[in-house]
Amino acid sequence: MSTVGKVIKCKAAVAWEPFKPLSIEEIEVAPPKAHEVRIKIISSGICGSDKSALNQIIQTNFPVILGHEAIGVVESIGEGVTNVKPGDKVIPLFVPQCGSCRACDGPHSNICKKFEFAFGAQSGLMADGTSRFTCKGKAIYQYASTSTFTEYTVVSDICVAKVDARAPVEVCLIGCGFATGYGAAVNTAKVTKGSSCAVFGLGGVGFSAIAGCKDAGATRIIGVGSHKEKYPKALQLGATECLNPKDYDKPIHEVINELTNGGVDFAIECAGRTETMSTYCGNGVAVVLGVASPKDTLSLHPGLLVTGRSLKGSIFGGYKGSDIPKLVSDYMNKKYNLEHLVSKKLTLDKINEAFELLSSGAGVRSIMIF
Repeated sequence: MSTVGKVIKCKAAVAWEPFKPLSIEEIEVAPPKAHEVRIKIISSGICGSDKSALNQIIQTNFPVILGHEAIGVVESIGEGVTNVKPGDKVIPLFVPQCGSCRACDGPHSNICKKFEFAFGAQSGLMADGTSRFTCKGKAIYQYASTSTFTEYTVVSDICVAKVDARAPVEVCLIGCGFATGYGAAVNTAKVTKGSSCAVFGLGGVGFSAIAGCKDAGATRIIGVGSHKEKYPKALQLGATECLNPKDYDKPIHEVINELTNGGVDFAIECAGRTETMSTYCGNGVAVVLGVASPKDTLSLHPGLLVTGRSLKGSIFGGYKGSDIPKLVSDYMNKKYNLEHLVSKKLTLDKINEAFELLSSGAGVRSIMIF
């Protein structure tokens, strides 16, 4: 029986309040309004940013359905939607692409003017100021313009990219983790052939950054992380060596400077630690993409920049929504591997287990299969 135009009842993981486990609930998902798309989720990754929202490092309203790294199939569309149709396989986009603002029109930024993360706390509501989710008679907020810890979600048509219909479940990671790390290396840092790199943080984003450094032609890639069980995977992806900050009695950037005769050419910070962000490993380019607390600040002496160093930020690896179909096609053509990022596949009812794994640093990425 068709669900078009009807409210859909389905299962979702609801965060009723911060710092507490998620609750599996039956929710109601309203039909899409004009320029909206309702999506049946196939798989969703659990990202550190979801944990940051739950712990209020990223400001969001509660109750909320978290999740922003997914792949699914369009169930129905609202009036005026022309970029996708029912049955299309799609990736929801936490970085919108409105197509008309200065960032969308030009090549220098992917930060669309409608990207909530860039301009303060999220509203958690659709463009008309309402939610499409209700549970137990209460409106539930959306997260990162996507909300993917649910069997069905509704997004704006500027927050969805049509991808290859053959794309498997692990392609959900292109929705954030892979694109964020890989793009930080190839798009933002613009790692060069024969260069040296340091990647701080050996999670899904850090591993993807290592892969990006390798594909860009770096010949020395130092992975930095405290979980030694992840080192073999980092080396498999292209790291030439791995360092544990706990093994040294001096700051890790000093260790790297000594090992590399003055520092690396490119440093990519994926862990969200300001002490790492504010220390330069050499005279090259440092890229910040880890999520820090709202109260954290960076204090840099101008001399660090005047002497030729560069400090850059990166969201979603510098990619726009229109770049995502090619990223998926490149994966389908075996240009790179995503399976190495998936450490565990779980069902929605095990989502709190996935968050525990994330908190412990065990594994790389858990994905939920719907």
